[in-house]
Amino acid sequence: MSDVEYRQSAFTPPAGATDILLVRHGESAPAVPGKPFDLVDGQGDPELAPAGRVHAERVGRRLADERLDALYVTNLRRTTETAAPLAARLGLVPQVEKDLREVHLGEFEGGLFRQKVAQNDPVIQRMHSEGRWDVIPGAERAEVLRDRVAGAISRLAAAHPDERIAVFTHGGVIGEIMSIASGSLPMAFLGASNGSISQIVVTAGRWIVRRFNDTAHLDGGLDEQPAALS
Repeated sequence: MSDVEYRQSAFTPPAGATDILLVRHGESAPAVPGKPFDLVDGQGDPELAPAGRVHAERVGRRLADERLDALYVTNLRRTTETAAPLAARLGLVPQVEKDLREVHLGEFEGGLFRQKVAQNDPVIQRMHSEGRWDVIPGAERAEVLRDRVAGAISRLAAAHPDERIAVFTHGGVIGEIMSIASGSLPMAFLGASNGSISQIVVTAGRWIVRRFNDTAHLDGGLDEQPAALS
């Protein structure tokens, strides 16, 4: 009999691939009726809530020993605030990738989306049943969202071959990235927890899903139910 054995091999990123950690920002400040969030380029820009700052610190501790070649944030401050503890630990300055900002929610921007979700508004029901954001008046069309997200990830991959980067971004965007990578229905991956870590490996020919909604670093003392967008 042969003494040769063929063990199951561990995953190894292909040559030239980019390993991307997708970190959803920590919990942001609550929406209050009659007090809309400040807007940046027409999108709500709340700061982190106290619980969100705890999320940020826990993300920083979780990733402090990882080999990370760059950090990215969006133009919305909740991502910058979430990245800050890790950036300080690693001595890295986050770069801005504006095209990974949250889905534009049209007339439901400024915090109104959360209220509509809590009320189970008919428009929200239709949004989920049809898997489209643009049932919300003025919201971003599916093809526009997909093109900007895919373009941003492709740019980051081209800039960081054979490297690992962390991108601090938003729940809707993480859902879209996972949908593109897996070929799933558009909103199948909607609902990543605040402070969670997802992961893809981007090669020249495909995007490989490695994990989704990793919250091991958040366990204990916080409500880790997925939060509403924005």
